[in-house]
Amino acid sequence: MRLVRRNIERDRSGSITLYPEHLEDMWHVYNLISPGDELKASTIRRIQNESTTGSVDSRRIKLTLSITVEKIDFDPQGGLLRIRGKVIGENKYVKMGTYHTIDLELNRNFTLTKQEWDIIALERVEEACDITRQADVAAIVLQEGLANICLVTQNMTIVRQRIEHPIPKKRKGSVTNYEKGLQKFYEQVMQAILLHVNFEIVKVVICASPGFVKDQLYKYIFEEAVKNDIKQLLENKSKFILIHCSSGHKHALQEVLQDANIQGQLSDTKYAREVIALEKFYKMLNEDSDRAFYGWDHVKKAEERGAIGTLLLSDELFRSADIPTRRKYVQLVESVRSTGGKVLIFSSLHFSGEQLNQLTGVAAILNFPLPDIELDEEEAKV
Repeated sequence: MRLVRRNIERDRSGSITLYPEHLEDMWHVYNLISPGDELKASTIRRIQNESTTGSVDSRRIKLTLSITVEKIDFDPQGGLLRIRGKVIGENKYVKMGTYHTIDLELNRNFTLTKQEWDIIALERVEEACDITRQADVAAIVLQEGLANICLVTQNMTIVRQRIEHPIPKKRKGSVTNYEKGLQKFYEQVMQAILLHVNFEIVKVVICASPGFVKDQLYKYIFEEAVKNDIKQLLENKSKFILIHCSSGHKHALQEVLQDANIQGQLSDTKYAREVIALEKFYKMLNEDSDRAFYGWDHVKKAEERGAIGTLLLSDELFRSADIPTRRKYVQLVESVRSTGGKVLIFSSLHFSGEQLNQLTGVAAILNFPLPDIELDEEEAKV
């Protein structure tokens, strides 16, 4: 994402113009835009003109519109972001107050105006515009005849291609057809890697499978790379890591990313920090439950006593259309930071974010135990 222009007043109102360049940028934009914001962008509108003879001429024209945002739809796989709202700017083709849907696209400026740019929104802009935080992990999760080519970004796990190829069964006395089927399958996987993995950005390529499928794929890829002088693969051989997983389905990627060896490779990524923090929370919940709480009421009480060491929040909480709800979580973040606590905002498009959402989206690891929090609640019920 490129920051084109920033104009924010002392009262935190104002506008920011952004230029999305990558698929993940659209996820950041989705998290930035809220109902009630004003959006200005170029769009296509179908215009109908009636001639003096009564015939109707219909044509599509490109124009710049400003709308008050009412509805936001996002497709994370395709990166399509559709914003619907009422037109607020004068235009000779479109009347004030009519509804229009703007499709935000890559490589096209837009301007977003808010009544209040809170700290979470401003940090989101800063993160999106920091080129050092781009996607840097690729993962191939496979089993015989099935492979998922994934990109793990700071905020999203995207399946770029799913490959299914029938593998003939081994027959008694002959495995020729079986081996030919495997070779064709591995060729498809290799071509998908070459198509979807940008080795200039990606630091690690994880190959995970049950059994020896990953080892056979690795052997095939680099035998072909040597045979055909595929420099793209040969120059990045050291980036490939082989690891066991239970299946070739996407959900197996969760167990792969929780592996200690992989976490060592990804220690500087946001996603790895989220996984480690969530594991620490669950461990604390089991072993020292007075230092681990989830849900707004318990976490808020812990914050009031200055006990929170690490605050875990889902980004879904900051997409709330209810301004007071968003504001209370922003204030929670600011309060925890002011007492030296660490704040992690989890992406709901990662497995760790999905797990946190099952715990209401807010949890905390405390610096010291607070056994009386639950006692207070029980006494209040009595």
